[in-house]
Amino acid sequence: MSAVGHRTTLQEYVSSGLGGGAQDDGLDAVIMAIADGSIQVQRQVQQAALADALGATGETNVQGEIIQRMDQVSSDIFVETLSSSGHVAAIGCEEIEKPVIIEGEVADGYIVLMDPLDGSSNIDVAVSIGSIFGIWKKRPGEKVNEDSLLRPGDEQVAAVYVVYGSSTVLVLATKTDVCGFTLDFRSGEFAVTHPNIKIPKECLYYSTNEGNHKVLDEPTQKAVANLRNKYSQRYVGSLVADFHRNLLKGGIFAYPADRNRKDGRLRLMYEANPLGFVAEQAGGAASTGYQRILDIIPEQLHQRTPLILGNKDVVEEIVSVINGG
Repeated sequence: MSAVGHRTTLQEYVSSGLGGGAQDDGLDAVIMAIADGSIQVQRQVQQAALADALGATGETNVQGEIIQRMDQVSSDIFVETLSSSGHVAAIGCEEIEKPVIIEGEVADGYIVLMDPLDGSSNIDVAVSIGSIFGIWKKRPGEKVNEDSLLRPGDEQVAAVYVVYGSSTVLVLATKTDVCGFTLDFRSGEFAVTHPNIKIPKECLYYSTNEGNHKVLDEPTQKAVANLRNKYSQRYVGSLVADFHRNLLKGGIFAYPADRNRKDGRLRLMYEANPLGFVAEQAGGAASTGYQRILDIIPEQLHQRTPLILGNKDVVEEIVSVINGG
C-alpha cells in the first residue's frame, strides 16, 4: 500500500507493473476489462431476485447442464468487456460451444478462458458465487482458431477469480504475486486488501461432497477418510467460495474422479487451470489425483477433470494414497 489512508487500487496496481513484475503490453487492459465486467455482474446478481432474473432459462449448455438466467447474462457481459478491451484475441466460455474470435485482433493479444458465473444455481438461496478466468498470451504471428485455445495451464500468464458474497473480492495471480482486491462500493473501484497472498502452512479445512463417498473407488475413499479424521469440513458447494476460504485460511478442495465420472466433473480450461495457477503461485498445488493439473495437454475445449486443490503437502498426501501409497 502507498500513503497512509490510501489503499492501492487495482488500476494503480496493474499500471505500476502488476505487483513489481515486468508488465506485458495489454495485460493491464485485459485485467481491467475483467474488473469492469465483474462490477456489472455483481450489480446483476444483487438485483436478480428483484428483477425476476432467478432460475433457469429452460435451455442447456454444451455440457448438457441447465443454463441459469444469470449464466447467460454474465457470459454476455464478460464477452462484451473483454472484446472491447482491444487486447483479447479469443474468448472461450463454459456457456458457449465455440470460442469467440475477435475480429481485428492485435498482434500481442491474449486468450481468455472463463467460467462467467461459477455456482450460479446458488443465487436463488443467496450463497456466495464467483467468476473464474485463465489468461494466456497469444503466440506471435498466430492466426487464432479453436485449436489456439488448447494450451496447458502452465502457459498461463495470469489468472483471476472474483467472489460475489458478503463483499466482492477479486484475486489476481501473476508469475510474481497473488493479490486480493475488495470492491469499494462508494468509489466503484477495487482496492488492495489482501497483498502477497500465500496459502497458510497449516491446513485447517477440507471441502468435498461427502454425498459422493459411496461412488468413489477404495483408495479415494481412504484419502477422503484421512481428510475427515484430520480436518474440519467446510463445504459451500460453490467452487470459488470454497477455494477462496481455503486459500486464505488453509485447506483442501477435492472433487475427485468417481465410478460415475471417471473423467471428473469440473472443467479443465475454465476452472481447474485458472485456480490451479492461483494455488501454485500462492504456494499450493493442484492435481487430478494422478497428474499435476497445469501439465495436462488439453484435447477438448470443454474437457472435464478431477481436481484436488490447496495446501501442497496435503495434496501430495492425497495423491499418494489414491495411487496406493
